[in-house]
Amino acid sequence: MVQEQTGGNSAIAPTAAASASAIKKDNRINNSIDSNQKTLIEFKRTLLEEQKQGESQIDKINQKIEETKKIIDEERVKLEAERLKLKHTNEAKDADYTKFTELKNNLIEERKRMKTLDSKASSTGGGFRSRRDKYNISNLTKALDQIERDIQTKKLSKDEERRLVLKSKEIATKLHTLKVITKKEDSYKNMAIKFDDLRGKMTQIFDQKAEIGKVIGKLKSNLDGLLNKREELYEERRMVIHQVREAGAKLEMVDTQLNAIEFKKSRLQYSSDRQRRQTGGDRDRGDRGDRDRRRGHDVPQDKMRKNRENQELWNSLKEVAMKKMTGGGKLTFDEMKLIYSDDSE
Repeated sequence: MVQEQTGGNSAIAPTAAASASAIKKDNRINNSIDSNQKTLIEFKRTLLEEQKQGESQIDKINQKIEETKKIIDEERVKLEAERLKLKHTNEAKDADYTKFTELKNNLIEERKRMKTLDSKASSTGGGFRSRRDKYNISNLTKALDQIERDIQTKKLSKDEERRLVLKSKEIATKLHTLKVITKKEDSYKNMAIKFDDLRGKMTQIFDQKAEIGKVIGKLKSNLDGLLNKREELYEERRMVIHQVREAGAKLEMVDTQLNAIEFKKSRLQYSSDRQRRQTGGDRDRGDRGDRDRRRGHDVPQDKMRKNRENQELWNSLKEVAMKKMTGGGKLTFDEMKLIYSDDSE
């Protein structure tokens, strides 16, 4: 009877030691899991804040893009209005430039004709003593009238009458030439006045064209700057969207890992509860196990070999699941069990 009692206690002692070792192991695993879970929760909080800030930044960029688009549309309307104004100015220039060129050429030709008349007038009998004589039409007309009256009313000798007739012809010629020159000069003056008016108008048109050109150049420069700004905003938005999407992908991975940790914790809790339940039963089975060992009931070799094969398969599947997780893939429930379960389970 003493020997049997001693044998039963010797079987219970290793069982208690194994139970204590298992509890310590569970505590170490729980501590490690809690630390990983805390780190992941902090990382998730950072990612959520990053995602929130990114979305807020995208909203601000979108607002800036819309404001820039509005200004671009306004600048394009202004530019189109200035181009239309330039078109009308060019049409006015084209319409008047032909008249301007034609009037300028006529003025040059008229000036040449006047010089020719001046030369002819100077070469006629007696000529003009000064340019004032060209405009003394009233005096010449009076002198011609007086000669005509003298010829008709006075008794003149043939020589005197011949002299007066020659004088009359000379004055009549001068008077005709002077009237032609005066008429040409008046025409030239009128033409010159029209030319000056048209030249002033053309100068105004060219000044207007230059001013419109400056406005158009400034509008184009502003528009180019706005278009570049819009493209920069588009590029900035693309970068922020990429960052937000990256944060979203990381969040999915973190959630997957947190879910796996929760799963592992529940498994560990279940394992711990099961270990405690088995502790009492192990004491009762201690004597029976001791007797079995004395009878030589050892683990068969084929069972040990099978356990090794199962372990190798388990390790292989776990490696595949780990590669999937690190690559950002979503894990199935069974794959999470492989990664976060103990090797002994």
